[in-house]
Amino acid sequence: MSSIAEILKESRAAMDKAVENSRREFNSIRGGKASSSLLDTVRVEAYGQSMPISQVASVSAPEPRLLVVQPWDKGVAPAIEKAIRDSDLGLNPANQGGVIRVPIPALNEERRRDLVKVVHKLAEDGRIAVRHARGNARDAVKKLDKVSEDEKKLADKELQKLHDDHMARIDELVKSKEAEIMEV
Repeated sequence: MSSIAEILKESRAAMDKAVENSRREFNSIRGGKASSSLLDTVRVEAYGQSMPISQVASVSAPEPRLLVVQPWDKGVAPAIEKAIRDSDLGLNPANQGGVIRVPIPALNEERRRDLVKVVHKLAEDGRIAVRHARGNARDAVKKLDKVSEDEKKLADKELQKLHDDHMARIDELVKSKEAEIMEV
């Protein structure tokens, strides 16, 4: 049997995970500037399996509009180039002697608006996860025996506060990502 404190702790962990997941998802959406985390979602077919680009190459952003991908094994370069080209990021990599240069094109207004919509959808997924964690915790608190109604009400207030804090964190992430995308 778990206590209210344990339930709150598990709920906080689940909500933190939801916020962190939203942050990671936002980082994979390209804003106006090049970011090495942009390619985090790209998977490369190498050595007979699909793996994240970070396991076969180093990615750096030496300039605001350029990513440089340096494969650890030059034989994997064509596969990395293909994976970047086939990703839904709309990038056109160029292999230059084993080093892959990925110019980041400027975003047009329509593409920016589309990306903002994607950010809002991902944010809603994060909010749903936070609400879900709160709901599970509320159900667990209701099922507790040998706990007074006052303690249950206090726990519910604490859960609501946790929920509101995590929602605010997601909103902050949305605001900053939206500003980054719309920045010309």
